[in-house]
Amino acid sequence: MKLGFLTACLPELPLADIAGWASARGYEALEVAVWPSTGSRDFEASHIDVANFGGAEAEQITGLFDRHGLTLSSLAYYENNLHPDEQRRAEIAAHVKRAVDAAALLGVETVGTFIGRHPGLSVKENVTLAEKELPPLVEYAGERGVKIIIENCVMEGWHPDGYPGNIAYSPELWEWMFSLGLYLNYDPSHLLWLGIDPVTALRPYLDRIPHAQAKDAQLDPRARDRYGFFGKTLEREHPWDEGWWRYRVPGRGDVDWRGVVDALYEGGFTGVLSVEHEDPVWSGTEDKVKQGLDIAYQTLRPLINA
Repeated sequence: MKLGFLTACLPELPLADIAGWASARGYEALEVAVWPSTGSRDFEASHIDVANFGGAEAEQITGLFDRHGLTLSSLAYYENNLHPDEQRRAEIAAHVKRAVDAAALLGVETVGTFIGRHPGLSVKENVTLAEKELPPLVEYAGERGVKIIIENCVMEGWHPDGYPGNIAYSPELWEWMFSLGLYLNYDPSHLLWLGIDPVTALRPYLDRIPHAQAKDAQLDPRARDRYGFFGKTLEREHPWDEGWWRYRVPGRGDVDWRGVVDALYEGGFTGVLSVEHEDPVWSGTEDKVKQGLDIAYQTLRPLINA
């Protein structure tokens, strides 16, 4: 197992600078953000231009990672593949394919995205839609030796009422998406606030988890007594303002990291555990983000055999 992080937390830095800093700090891998542009929401970045990517670009990126002794663990483009606007949905699918093409050139085994959700349809109706839209992407990736991995983020901010905006948030739904040929980019933070034990949920599915993310969550049960499980309604200041929990870097929340890492080892996981930094306390400036990544490293490094 190797320890890395997702580059989306440093959207203004070029990939070369991130790679140099990561290596100097002891990280072994990077999960690289490949959105076509930034600005639609926080924690997205464009560190590889997969829309204009060929052999020369692949050689350059491979050389950069080799110089710093880093592994490129996955390409990350987390968008709504069931977007209600059909034109936008097609654009997203096309970019997933571009990410797959780049991954194949780089020898990277996985591309990460979301299933997403059409908010005007029921979950069952979304399942039917997904069964039409996603198999062609799985087939396209498979023909190029790439797996599509789905993060189990709830993406409640995508739904007008704060309900799940990504129908991949529970083991019940994981089993369905595995039947489509998809894999899981396991992230324990989302399970925690849903009331699902992250370790119990992890153990049965390790053969479908080629990549994992390390993000923490801090719960406030007293605030939940005011807002309920679904979070703020009238007092919500923005779509991600749930009011009774928040994301944290590993070591500053309530995830049992010893239990998670032990379960990964016990199940034979040999991939990358990639820190996804969305901690509001350690955000706002480049220095604070890097301090947050250092905290995550100090928390996880003793648990992972270097």
